[in-house]
Amino acid sequence: MTLFEEVRALELFDGLGDQQLSSMIDASEEVTFGGGDLLWTEGAPAESWWVLLEGRILLTRQMRLEHMAVGSFDTPGRWAGGFVAWDRSGVYLATGRAAGPGRVLRVPASALGDLLAEVPLVRHFIQGLFTSARSIEASVRSHEALVTLGTLSAGLAHELNNPAAAATRAVDGLEATLLYVTRSLRALAAHGITAEAYESLDALRLEAVPQPVVSDALAVAEREEALSDWLSDHGVERDWLFAPTLASASFETEWCERVLAAVGPEALQSAIEWVTATVGAVALLGEVRESTRRVSTLVAAVKSYSQMDRAARQRIDVVEGIESTLTMLGHKLRVGDITIEREYDDDLPRLDAFAGELNQVWTNLIDNALDAMDGHGVLRVSTHRAEEGVVVEVADTGPGMPPEVADQAFEAFFTTKEVGRGTGLGLDIARRIVVERHGGSIEIDSEPGRTVLRVLLPTDSPTDPEASPSAVLASDLDSAFDSDADFEAKVRTGGDRAST
Repeated sequence: MTLFEEVRALELFDGLGDQQLSSMIDASEEVTFGGGDLLWTEGAPAESWWVLLEGRILLTRQMRLEHMAVGSFDTPGRWAGGFVAWDRSGVYLATGRAAGPGRVLRVPASALGDLLAEVPLVRHFIQGLFTSARSIEASVRSHEALVTLGTLSAGLAHELNNPAAAATRAVDGLEATLLYVTRSLRALAAHGITAEAYESLDALRLEAVPQPVVSDALAVAEREEALSDWLSDHGVERDWLFAPTLASASFETEWCERVLAAVGPEALQSAIEWVTATVGAVALLGEVRESTRRVSTLVAAVKSYSQMDRAARQRIDVVEGIESTLTMLGHKLRVGDITIEREYDDDLPRLDAFAGELNQVWTNLIDNALDAMDGHGVLRVSTHRAEEGVVVEVADTGPGMPPEVADQAFEAFFTTKEVGRGTGLGLDIARRIVVERHGGSIEIDSEPGRTVLRVLLPTDSPTDPEASPSAVLASDLDSAFDSDADFEAKVRTGGDRAST
């Protein structure tokens, strides 16, 4: 078969006259490639139009410090580049590298331009469509990124503010408490208490049993009242100030009797003040420790969520990603009356997956479930092992989706949210990540009072674009161009569910 006959048989050139096709082929070059050969580079001027004749070409994009696979060409007639024919600033949107031996027809953009020039309307239409699509896509991606970044930033700031404020309050209180410790020690020395008496008092102080969580508020209140009465009866001033701290440390009036026996009545005031101050200082240090631990936990959750310090593709623990997402959305979980139910299978296998992208899926599903419940209901997150892989379910007790809404929920730009709240991209993005990037599935099971988004992730997900050749591409523009323009719209973050 001649080159003309081979190109003539491609559906891409249906309707093109033989003379026009011959002129294009005469101006073109048949390029034979081998596995690993670099054909075109992302960002370089798209001065050639590449039409696949035989073989397979992998497509990658530079993401931070990594080259991420975003798709492949494996069907004769698929094409890439040539954008300079209608846009002087047109560049390749992905890098093309041969996955094995094959051939392409390399058509100069000028020759492609000559074909378009014969049909001015087609040229203007393609130019306008390309320019508009690129502008709209850039705007949507920018908007979605800003919205998501703003939401997560606001939530993170809120989450960090609470432990930071608690630590600041504890440090301020600790400063005043340490002054009481010093003053009471000075007073004990002034009363001439012996070393043996001080050792006994310190041993009594160590009997404190802090109770950060009050299990029986009535019992603590009764103990506090009894301590206050005892202190007052024995001439201790400001008994109302000391009794709450002593009661929270589980001290009883019997303990006070032993303190009195150890230091004597003259030093009792100073002894009670010293014990109260030291117990209070320990409690405040515990608050600082817990607050800083909470900050560290949040930072760790952010690192886990963003995957900034990890490879794009890795062996992951699905539950870890879900928990980091719940932490990031903690500010929304505490609004209204939301109850979280977790049901995790302890025997889940680790998956080979794009962890950061899956976290976008969990963010969209959980955020939409919270919106559906409008501040009241039960959010249930569960995982279990299936024969095909791992199943993750996000369920809510919202009003549910009508069948006609559920049927369209995964369509790009479909939303029932009011203007300004949703973009209709959340479930579309989730579907693309789960189905096209990981070879899994996502489905909706909805009825009034119960909606479940069920995600299946295969244990052995595809390790290269061959198993998911369409990758995560951008809206219905893909079929219009069937080209490198497919890859202008990588995964965007955002959230929306059709039911809300």
